[in-house]
Amino acid sequence: MRVRWGWIGGLAVGAVVVAGARADQLPQSEALAWLTRISAAAGQLNYEGTFVYQHGDSMESSRIVHMVDGASEHEKLVTLDGPPREVIRNNDEVQSYYPEIKTIRSERRGPGRSFPNLLPDQLQAITAHYVVRKAELERVAGFDAQTLILEPKDGLRYGHKFWAEIGSSLLLKARMTNERNQLVEQFAFTQLKIDAKLTLDDVKSSFANEQHTWKIDRIVSNGQSDSGWVIKSQPPGFRKVMEMRRSKQGGGSKLLTHIVLTDGLAAVSVFIEAGQIKEQVNEGATQHGAINIYTRMVGDHRVTVLGETPAATVMLIANSLAPKAR
Repeated sequence: MRVRWGWIGGLAVGAVVVAGARADQLPQSEALAWLTRISAAAGQLNYEGTFVYQHGDSMESSRIVHMVDGASEHEKLVTLDGPPREVIRNNDEVQSYYPEIKTIRSERRGPGRSFPNLLPDQLQAITAHYVVRKAELERVAGFDAQTLILEPKDGLRYGHKFWAEIGSSLLLKARMTNERNQLVEQFAFTQLKIDAKLTLDDVKSSFANEQHTWKIDRIVSNGQSDSGWVIKSQPPGFRKVMEMRRSKQGGGSKLLTHIVLTDGLAAVSVFIEAGQIKEQVNEGATQHGAINIYTRMVGDHRVTVLGETPAATVMLIANSLAPKAR
């Protein structure tokens, strides 16, 4: 989703030295061209492979099969570590299979992105808030890859490094690091076949014939309902992609507001809990791995903002939340 590369060396005009190699800043038109090709490849190519996701000290592997059939896009994702799970996507319809509890979760795809389709629809937002640099050629999963560095222009977002396959521009690897150059997360193919010969059977769930014996949970969400709250000082480049109110699970009539903001690469979630808060609320900033969290009380509402962003970003959002004037 999102990554930054730690660079070493001195600055030059229009270039930096990254681990001993030049990383030249791209003009906006060329940067957009690269990002457009990377984005298109993830949605328009047939491919299958295995990738590893690293987050802090944890690591997990998954297998992905992606097929385009005319105007339709189909994808199958199978987790290879931990509890078994399959995710089947047909365009924006997503079914997640949990065989241990014989449950299928059915929903429409949300605003988030998944590897290797990590880039947003509005690519100009990236070039507005990140400097895009072209660095060295490397080998990833047996392919030659062009590396691109996305260097944030401010302290409100983390940096990224992408590895794009030379021929197809498919994203082979993506890394995010924080402002201290520490790894936040990384995706990387370890085995991959591009332009694979696939059929619809290759992107069907292995549990499809058992659906009549499974419980189906249909998740219906109105992602744009008015929560009654406003963010007065929204961080530059971030936009609201979801706003909803729902009953808190196990909380009876209590309502929980969920708002999601993104700059296209980084996402921040806002949770606002209504009603009397019985337990003690520890206001202030905390950190869990790469996730920064900020909690404060606004009247009798508990506001919690969290995201894989610098602490300044979640604090800015939390401190600017207020109920809409009635």
